[in-house]
Amino acid sequence: MTQSNRRVLIFGAAIVSLVVAFGVVVVRNRSASSPTTNAGGFVGGDFHSLVAHPAVSGQLFVGGHQAVSMSSDGGGTWADVPSLANADAMGWAFNSGDIWVSGHPGIVKSSDNTKNVEQRNLGLPDTDIHALGGNAKVLYAAGPGVGIMRSGDDGTTWTVASSMVGQSFFGRILVDPNDVNHIVAADPGNGVLASVDGAVTWKQLSATPSSWISTPDGLITLYASGGSNAIRSTDGGLTWVPMVLPETATTVEADPTTPNHLYAGALEGERVRVWSSTDDGATWAIQ
Repeated sequence: MTQSNRRVLIFGAAIVSLVVAFGVVVVRNRSASSPTTNAGGFVGGDFHSLVAHPAVSGQLFVGGHQAVSMSSDGGGTWADVPSLANADAMGWAFNSGDIWVSGHPGIVKSSDNTKNVEQRNLGLPDTDIHALGGNAKVLYAAGPGVGIMRSGDDGTTWTVASSMVGQSFFGRILVDPNDVNHIVAADPGNGVLASVDGAVTWKQLSATPSSWISTPDGLITLYASGGSNAIRSTDGGLTWVPMVLPETATTVEADPTTPNHLYAGALEGERVRVWSSTDDGATWAIQ
């Protein structure tokens, strides 16, 4: 083979590589804007989270280790969220227009409704974050390596509030909108726990194993779920009653924008199927 022919082959291979790489980007962008109908949201082989946007009616997220999908019509159709691929979306926080998501890779933040995200691990004592929550004034994060942490400066610096609690927290941490020191978290091993002193000390609200906690009204009404368990409290966690979920659903999420509106999710293969209830869980309909 002559030297000139060799140059042509190398140049051609480079062009093919660029075309393939560009094609991958185009496909991912297309998947983000072309929802799939009646198939559920793609998350991969495990199901971590079902989240209703607190300020956007009908907007849902489902997350797993591999992927996050978003619905803008209450679970009827879904689109992949490329910016959160492999984010291992377990914990979520919504803060003054920003969306925060946590998992094994740490914490990411989006200021444009998940079109783009930025990594926010600088200052974290540990980046394996299984639970997350917060508002405009405070963020809480918890993981097996450190316990539970608190940030009062938008995630720039963190302090460990307790190294004795939080290692097994999972999912969302709820923060009272009227009291940043009052928080509620789900613990698959210990049930539902609450703190009124900024995560320093905790009390058990329910012993039912739970991996997801939700509220539509600032910690007055609580929904705790995980596996085959689902319970509801209408008095801030003082008393609880069992809930009946549809089929194989494992996670209950309250819609903060609509009274008595709930969602339930179940992993079917690599997608999450979502049901909706408009009567506080008395009846359910597939989306």
